[in-house]
Amino acid sequence: MRDDSSFIELRARERARALLDAGSYRELLDPFAGIISPWLGPQGIVPQADDGMVVAKGSINGKPAVVVAIEGAFQGGSMGEVSGAKMAAALELAAEDNRNGIPTQAVLSLETGGVRLQEANLGLAAIADIHAAIVDLRRYTPVIGIVAGTVGCFGGMSIAAALCSYLIVTREARLGLNGPQVIEQEAGIDEYDSRDRPFIWSMTGGEARYHSGLVDSLVADGINAVKQAVNGFIAKGVPAKHRTDNYQWYLDRLTNFDTRQQADSAQIKALFGEVNK
Repeated sequence: MRDDSSFIELRARERARALLDAGSYRELLDPFAGIISPWLGPQGIVPQADDGMVVAKGSINGKPAVVVAIEGAFQGGSMGEVSGAKMAAALELAAEDNRNGIPTQAVLSLETGGVRLQEANLGLAAIADIHAAIVDLRRYTPVIGIVAGTVGCFGGMSIAAALCSYLIVTREARLGLNGPQVIEQEAGIDEYDSRDRPFIWSMTGGEARYHSGLVDSLVADGINAVKQAVNGFIAKGVPAKHRTDNYQWYLDRLTNFDTRQQADSAQIKALFGEVNK
């Protein structure tokens, strides 16, 4: 793969390999391990041998690293018992490495619609474990999240993204707690038209999220651009204050927002844009 190749077009395994130093990629619990979801088959859904989750050990700039990449093409990147456990365990082991004097870095490639509905509570429990593992690990090393496209990052995994030390997006990315179709179903098409793509990207697209201060870097779609952003945040180290430590700032603004009006991108920027100042 050339460094100027599209990052978005890569599958999860290719993304993980591209982020690690050449020749250092080693996958844990790969498809040949045969660990699949026990819940999909009985529901008539063909499982995937890695359950849509790639965990790779290797190095970044010569230092130990783990890259966890979600395969958005499998079940919309949804999180089930097995895939969630793989990500949570990888982060927990990275934290243990750091406590034992092995400064293991962590990068997450997030392409996910959130919990897998077919596994409901099991998926939710796994996502909660992921949240706890990120908070634990980010004390020792930056946990860097990447949302590139085309699935985006939604549901409980959008909370995981928010917990990351640094978050990188492209213009094609989307980030939100609820997906467009969920909002339309619950609030009506007048509130949120899931077919209005310009409106959706103006609200939850990567550029909008960056200008609202909810992510840390907006990059072009390219392997080299993503890797440069990752390297830059690794060099910065653990932030003095994580975005989630500033929760009261966000709560105050949300509390004072007039929900009787239809929000638009200009209002969102005005509401949250000060966070970067």
